[in-house]
Amino acid sequence: PDHLAQIMLSLQKKGCHNINLVSPTHYVTQIVHALSLAVKEGLTLPLVYNTGGYDEIDTLKLLEGIVDIYMPDLKFGNNEKAKKYTKAANYFELATVAIKEMYRQVGDLKPDERGIAYQGLLIRHLVMPYNLAATDRVLGFITEELSKETAVNIMAQYYPAHQAYKFPELANRISGKEYLDAIQYAKELGLTNLI
Repeated sequence: PDHLAQIMLSLQKKGCHNINLVSPTHYVTQIVHALSLAVKEGLTLPLVYNTGGYDEIDTLKLLEGIVDIYMPDLKFGNNEKAKKYTKAANYFELATVAIKEMYRQVGDLKPDERGIAYQGLLIRHLVMPYNLAATDRVLGFITEELSKETAVNIMAQYYPAHQAYKFPELANRISGKEYLDAIQYAKELGLTNLI
């Protein structure tokens, strides 16, 4: 924690806009300890919790008032596909409950006068070939359960790698049309903060 606190302070001195913790859940205890040390020495940067979205509510509740920006993935709107491709059981239900808790804590993304976010929620969603990620259901959840102002990054960079060869439907990149259809659907739902 001492070393991490010094890294955070060093990043602040270098002019970074935030402290972005990627896949941090298994280090929450050490991170919170490091933050308590860094804040005592003048750390003021927003803390970004950059996660896969498959988070326990109890852990998130412990982070209330500590995390400034939650940046979860919402990978699948279909539990069967999530289990098939990632072995994550009940992914959509667990991830959406977690994301609702994140939203309750920090609300919609808020930028400062320079356009740099300092608080809020930013959801990332990767469009997959043949709508395997159930993008329509993911975007519907955001619109219906959160806010039409929720910041959403609809990503087009799906690339078949690692063990994708085991699933022929994952062997292709997405087409331009698949990506544009996802963007168009988000706009039709009224999402106004597409990043």
